[in-house]
Amino acid sequence: MIPRGIRNNNPLNIRRSKDQWQGQIAPSLRRGLGEASFCQFETMEYGWRAAFVLLTRTYYHKYRLYTIRGIVSKWAPASENNTEAYIRNVSRLTGIDPDEPIGIPSESPARWMMVGAAMGIQECGTEGFDMFAMMRGWGMARG
Repeated sequence: MIPRGIRNNNPLNIRRSKDQWQGQIAPSLRRGLGEASFCQFETMEYGWRAAFVLLTRTYYHKYRLYTIRGIVSKWAPASENNTEAYIRNVSRLTGIDPDEPIGIPSESPARWMMVGAAMGIQECGTEGFDMFAMMRGWGMARG
């Protein structure tokens, strides 16, 4: 079965909220392929855009979370996930220590894209992973 995040063009499984993301499918137009509590996007690029806006603007700038441990602890709380395993996997995939600052997004884009990719793999696996859609989504988020 295709992972929910891939079906929904939502590689980090962003939950629905009062926020309306660019490229998000309105609840009245949603396809019946995903769970109602998760966003669906028109394209995978829009899903990656939302993910990178959350990671770099909200988590980095607003919440001041600078490390994999800080980000993943908020993104995937222990009440819903095995947070420590998630942190270890993202760290292993990226080669970035869990407590090492990732860097300023505008100065370290490759490191932020690696963190996003690793989180996408943690959330959805590698089936349907589109590296080019991720890079286009990064450009949309930073543009």
